[in-house]
Amino acid sequence: MKTVLLSILLCIYSFTYSQIRLPKLISDGMILQRDVSTKLWGWAAPDERVTLEFNKKEFNTIADKDGRWTIQLPSQPAGGPHQMIFFASNKIILTNILFGDVWVCSGQSNMELGMDRVKDKYADIVATVNNPEIRQFLVPDKYDFEKPREDVESGQWLEAKPENILKFSAVAYFFASDLYQKYKIPIGLINAALGGSPAQSWMSEEALKKFPDYYNELQRFKSRDLISKIESHDKKANDAWYSLLNKTDNGLKNHWSQARLDDSDWPQMNIPGYWADADAGNVNGAVWFRNEVEVPAKMIGKPAKLLMGRIVDADSVFVNGSFVGTTSYLYPPRRYEIQPKVLKEGKNSIAVRVINSSGKGGFVLDKPYYLIAGDDSINLSGSWKYKVGTKMDTLTRSTVIRWKPGGLYNAMIHPLLNYSVKGTIWYQGESNTKKPSEYLALMTTLIADWRVHWHQRNMPFLFVQLTNFMDTHTTPSESSWAELRMAQLKILDVQNTGMAVSIDLGEWNDIHPLNKRDVGSRLALQAMRVAYGDKKVIASGPLFKSIERRGNKLILSFSNTGNGLISRGGNPLNYFSIAGADKKFVWAKAEIKGEQVIVWNEAIPDPSFVRYAWADNPQGANLYNQEHLPASPFEATLQNPSITTPRN
Repeated sequence: MKTVLLSILLCIYSFTYSQIRLPKLISDGMILQRDVSTKLWGWAAPDERVTLEFNKKEFNTIADKDGRWTIQLPSQPAGGPHQMIFFASNKIILTNILFGDVWVCSGQSNMELGMDRVKDKYADIVATVNNPEIRQFLVPDKYDFEKPREDVESGQWLEAKPENILKFSAVAYFFASDLYQKYKIPIGLINAALGGSPAQSWMSEEALKKFPDYYNELQRFKSRDLISKIESHDKKANDAWYSLLNKTDNGLKNHWSQARLDDSDWPQMNIPGYWADADAGNVNGAVWFRNEVEVPAKMIGKPAKLLMGRIVDADSVFVNGSFVGTTSYLYPPRRYEIQPKVLKEGKNSIAVRVINSSGKGGFVLDKPYYLIAGDDSINLSGSWKYKVGTKMDTLTRSTVIRWKPGGLYNAMIHPLLNYSVKGTIWYQGESNTKKPSEYLALMTTLIADWRVHWHQRNMPFLFVQLTNFMDTHTTPSESSWAELRMAQLKILDVQNTGMAVSIDLGEWNDIHPLNKRDVGSRLALQAMRVAYGDKKVIASGPLFKSIERRGNKLILSFSNTGNGLISRGGNPLNYFSIAGADKKFVWAKAEIKGEQVIVWNEAIPDPSFVRYAWADNPQGANLYNQEHLPASPFEATLQNPSITTPRN
């Protein structure tokens, strides 16, 4: 009996483990890198023979003792579609394969955010896009601190068509679209990005050795017990907080979401706004808002949409007592569909339950608040009634384990390293603004790390400089965001890098600005110059080059002036500030002279320092070239004039 069972188990083992298996990237519809030797790889039984049929030729290899095998395909020109057939003890047929240019698209949320987030802004593109030669492979969001993974858990290559486009990274799609328009070459996008992730999450263990604190943190998080304890503690705290919130919320107890409710004694506040600025004060917990709107007959019987801007932190929305939608965190725009039968002619009630666990809760300013049906809309901004449902203590922030050092590299980058690529586009930095002084070292190490592991010594690495965000200031001020932009400018000292300046594309009230088209286009300009060698392309706006002093004036010279420097809008140059040896900055006058900018302030007889666009949100900074590309923010000093002179 034991002999029979053993024979059965051996047969099962042989059947299971002798099957050839491919990584998720090597699949139907893939785009492979053109004009380079292509590595194809997978797993089979130890010492098993593996054959590939491609373009009427056979390529053979033998799996090693661990079952790993590779086949090196000769360089192929752009084009397709092609078919590949892999043989071992089984057969795998892959179809619709193209050769083109493959780009890794990585970083944090502004790279990750899909076309779904900007579908209203780019509705025509979403509805009509049809380019099967632009494709994306979405890497699942995973982490692993223990070891680098050999494969991703899931994923497929999707073509840029209406049924798929909402899943595409918006920045990456517009980047690919511009490149395709210019070169008519298939573009493959490997989307490996994760919201909120700091740079150190994307670095290998070996690279992290240069940063002992992060390296030691990686070692700590190799402990599954530690992770389990943290997750258990955070879950317990969150469950207890929300349980008490829901148990004590008078709005839930007394059904403040219902269509008819006597709210005549509720106080009022203007929406958008924050209840900390109203009589309620800066409380956490659940606050309910109600409004009554008059809906005309012409808006009835149509699909309707409720735009509730952005809400801090979470919300649930009811129209005439009917639940229409909820959002669990502060960043997404609130867009809720309303079924035709919900609205009625005349008075309609809207109730919003807002949950805030820390900081100022409420409705973000300068966002759209409308009820829309067909071509008609009702502005919902203005006076709303509100009432605190329950007050809560601040909820302690949970530990985001997946952002810890090295974890994203192991699970989301290492599985890609056998796949030849054209280069990388990177949009990240917001999560490193608390320690901007270390960002240059982190990023130069990350770039070198990826190039070594991809075996592409000069792999193009193109990145987005932080956009403008948060409040503006009327006087020169210190800024960690400006410091990080300065570090990004210095990254250009690394060969084959390019930077897309985006200080004019942001939104003061949203860390995720909707204008992803211009960001993608500016990255594409950098690709044309850095990766495709088109030196005629003006890829960026002015970059600071040198500084000298003449009397009480500083003379600034720039590269990337294109067809000449301009002050956008024809207004006087602004956002320049200067300081003497005390480094107390004041606003400076500035004027363009050829490819130079002259800056001065009569109150500073011996200026030594100069800054441009040095702020979290340098809205209105207006130095451009005639190609309408903005100048990068910078800081320069006479004591060390080469400090901000990038290679590119």
